[in-house]
Amino acid sequence: MIETCFTALREKAPLIHNITNYVTVNDVANILLSCGASPIMSDEPEDVCDITSICSGLNINIGTLNKRSIEAMFLAGHRANELKHTVLLDPVGAGASRLRTETAFKLTEEIRFDVIRGNISEIKTLSSGSGTTKGVDADVADAVTEENLDRMIRFAESFAEKNHCIAAITGAIDLIADSKKCYVIRNGRPEMQKITGTGCQLSGMMTAFVSANPDRKLEAAATAAIVMGLAGEIGFANLQKGEGNSSYRNRIIDAVSNMDVSELKKGAKYEIR
Repeated sequence: MIETCFTALREKAPLIHNITNYVTVNDVANILLSCGASPIMSDEPEDVCDITSICSGLNINIGTLNKRSIEAMFLAGHRANELKHTVLLDPVGAGASRLRTETAFKLTEEIRFDVIRGNISEIKTLSSGSGTTKGVDADVADAVTEENLDRMIRFAESFAEKNHCIAAITGAIDLIADSKKCYVIRNGRPEMQKITGTGCQLSGMMTAFVSANPDRKLEAAATAAIVMGLAGEIGFANLQKGEGNSSYRNRIIDAVSNMDVSELKKGAKYEIR
């Protein structure tokens, strides 16, 4: 099924509207182009309804909030819902500040999201107001591990059921769940945490995969997580002597661009629970 989702994205090349993090906006655009989609960025309230109307997916990332962008998120989200477009929320830093937390809660109350993707601390904050964050990173106390995996799977499925969405909890182990089924994904490299924006990139790419596969949203979201993690592995393996974080970022994007179905099938590390 992941091969089907991968192929559908390349064939359909969806246009994705991103209201995203200023820190990583260029990387989000490039990863979307690399995976076979097309990006468009707009957070001006007078512009976003027109822009989201011509797209098939909307990626909302709260990483760098301001009053104008918050207004734009709600306008675009409502318009995307009206048009039945795919909508994803990346609640970056929810739990780290009152503005981020309150904005994330209000967005989930007013907008119907197909996918909510974040680290475990952010998802825990949305679930119950608990959970802690270290800036925009997950607190180590919240990590998904082999030891707590069964409990975290139940949590992901419960969150998905409560919010009528796909829960995409990403970290060292990724959990992509609906209310009944969970993909447990073990692709990736710890070094990816040292590059700002891999999570933001994944949110953009996941929006594209789900947009291109409306009848298999869970599988599409899981495919995006696998592709990103596998690209991290390939990019790291391709680093040359003297190369570091900057080169690694570029090699991840290159790995997504060059990936084919055969490489995806061979490198995917996941189970369905």
